[in-house]
Amino acid sequence: ELQEMRGWREAALQLEQKNSRLRALNKVKLGKSLTWVTGEIIADISSPFTQSCLINRGRIDGIADGAAVVDGLGLIGRVSGVEEKISRVVFASDVSSFIPAIIEPSNQEAVVRGDNSLAPKLEFIKSAKRFEIGSRVLTSGKGGLFPEGILIGKTIIGPKKKLRVQLSASFN
Repeated sequence: ELQEMRGWREAALQLEQKNSRLRALNKVKLGKSLTWVTGEIIADISSPFTQSCLINRGRIDGIADGAAVVDGLGLIGRVSGVEEKISRVVFASDVSSFIPAIIEPSNQEAVVRGDNSLAPKLEFIKSAKRFEIGSRVLTSGKGGLFPEGILIGKTIIGPKKKLRVQLSASFN
């Protein structure tokens, strides 16, 4: 009975997490120039060399090439290729992904560079001593690639003592 209850507890925790992500999506406040569309992943087209997927939304749904893609927890990536009814999304973890970022609370600029892991590299930082491990990393809005202030993840120390960003979005 105890083992069965542990299984139910795990299921309840997962539902609670999913519920909080959906509540976060419902309370999204966007600038007047921004819109949002909800969709689902219909195919994972990732390989050892690329990290991407197809979603069930396209041009007729208002999807634009280069648009930011988020879940209830953070940045997933960007749209890279739009057809009538489907779009390709390149994940933030993909090797072709370079995201201008801000590290809070020091507001230090950096670039999150994908390397096909769930903890991409944090590069081009002026002084790594100005922030703490566990600091939030957000999109900076520089270069017009992504809107400002989308959560990417938090800073961690990776292999070989390199600074990385543990992505907040759920890639499961």
